[in-house]
Amino acid sequence: MNIDQVLAQMRVMSAQAADNAQESPKSSGADFSDLLKQSIDRVNSIQQEASALRTSFESGEGEMDLAQVMIAAQKSSLSFEAMVQVRNKLVEAYKDVMSMPI
Repeated sequence: MNIDQVLAQMRVMSAQAADNAQESPKSSGADFSDLLKQSIDRVNSIQQEASALRTSFESGEGEMDLAQVMIAAQKSSLSFEAMVQVRNKLVEAYKDVMSMPI
């Protein structure tokens, strides 16, 4: 690649980022709730995928490898634990805000 092409791409990306930053801000509550819902849905899909792999392996269907099943189970466990930690931090922050004097 030519260095001029790389610089041109960087300038275009910089201009796009500046345009996005100048747009009117959306309501942050809706964005946060959408992000939280997407995260929960992603954790749910990871758990369902791990469960399906486990069931498939146990029944002998397909060419499932034990390593694949164990990795999927660990991903599921880690994503759930991360979601629990996020929930705990949100509850803690809510309690802190609610205990603030007016």
